[in-house]
Amino acid sequence: MKHRIKWNFPAPLVAMAGLLLLMASCSHTVQVADDYPTPVGEQIPLSVGIYLSEDFKNYTYREDSEDREEWNINTGRAQKNLFETVLGSMFSNTISLSQFPQKVPANVEIVIVPEVRELQFTMPRETRVNIFEVWIKYDINAYDPQGEQLANWVITAYGKTPTAFLKTQEQALAQAINIALRDAGATLYTGFEKVPELRAFLSGKLRSASLQEFKVKSSKME
Repeated sequence: MKHRIKWNFPAPLVAMAGLLLLMASCSHTVQVADDYPTPVGEQIPLSVGIYLSEDFKNYTYREDSEDREEWNINTGRAQKNLFETVLGSMFSNTISLSQFPQKVPANVEIVIVPEVRELQFTMPRETRVNIFEVWIKYDINAYDPQGEQLANWVITAYGKTPTAFLKTQEQALAQAINIALRDAGATLYTGFEKVPELRAFLSGKLRSASLQEFKVKSSKME
């Protein structure tokens, strides 16, 4: 005679297990690609310190609202590599700083500190189009070596999924974010010298360098 084993679990435990299983099935994790090409162009003659905080290097956006599923979007490593690549190509010399405003090398003329202000995205069911759209805002801060702010400006970047035929939502959103990050890099690269305070700073540096060069040439002619 065969005996059946009947498990009698309390109803609250059954309900909780079902809820946890449902939550797990609705959770999405996105890891963004972090390989970016180096821009090519004329470098700005400055020695620049780059300070990326731990929050910036490990940034993860978490979406867990009532009308959306749970999303964990890690852009920290990608944006770290992007900003180091772009800023490294913009200036004649760049130095990564582990601390700021402490321990700034003597040859640093300006320090760049980016911060994430905001990340937003729309989903296909919200736009009725089978793509994701992403907006990222960065605060970019420029300081002198003593920690006094020289300038602050905002970079707004946009990206969308280039195709509606990706296999997963995670892949689609990751591609949209990657495009937004490239847009941020391009805006940073082309917009630095358009910031009024930085344009004035650069003009002062160039005048000072020209005056010093004139003095050297004059002393050699005497």
